[in-house]
Amino acid sequence: MKITEEVLPEMRQFVKSFNLMLDRLDEGFTAQRQFAGNAAHELRTPLSLMQAQLELFSAEHPEVLPETAEFLRLLCEQTERMTQMTKTLLEMSKLRTVSCADRIEIGPMVEEIFTDLAPLAEKNNIALESTGDAVMTGSDTLIYRLLYNLTENAIRYNRFDGTVNITVTHKDNQLVITVADTGYGIPEQYRESIFQPFFRVDKSRSREYGGVGLGLSLVWEIVTLHNGKVRVEESSEKGTAIAVKFATDTIKF
Repeated sequence: MKITEEVLPEMRQFVKSFNLMLDRLDEGFTAQRQFAGNAAHELRTPLSLMQAQLELFSAEHPEVLPETAEFLRLLCEQTERMTQMTKTLLEMSKLRTVSCADRIEIGPMVEEIFTDLAPLAEKNNIALESTGDAVMTGSDTLIYRLLYNLTENAIRYNRFDGTVNITVTHKDNQLVITVADTGYGIPEQYRESIFQPFFRVDKSRSREYGGVGLGLSLVWEIVTLHNGKVRVEESSEKGTAIAVKFATDTIKF
């Protein structure tokens, strides 16, 4: 946020320099987002072509040697990961152009997300539960993506026969949406780093589940765009709770 130049005369040069620095930082971040978006856009076509060719080759050659089959599987897996990465980078680069004036009913949206993620939850026998509701103003598409990413993470990194619980509450003049799981917990030193791009606590498990390390980074960007905050509320060997908080001026109960 810039500082007003209506200050004492001896402070005006300092304020001017500070505001110019903010302008340069904003230009730098904008250029960075544009570069990421342009690079992802250019990668999308060749990746789609590679994916199609690999699928066609596999379909036309079902009886290949075991080592060839494993090689093809690896190529398909890595191409899919890169495709998902470019898709997420494109989403992140376009965040600032999205309108945030939709009326969003959180309860029905959570139920929709549970329906979409039911096959993944059933695979690991994860129970999906929710309580509470609220109506807020924002981007329907982005808030859906935020809650979807948090819920998907809570399912993927949970224990078999575990639970994912989403609660919507009003606390300290804020809308609080908490996504809690019964997984293995996040080490304390990583609880802020998990929202950084490409960061993964357990790289081997992330590869196993197809993660590219951008899901929680996108969550952070969406929350910031809506003037909110997201943090690991608590985490232990019994599970993790991530809380998203929005100011009351975006909320109706």
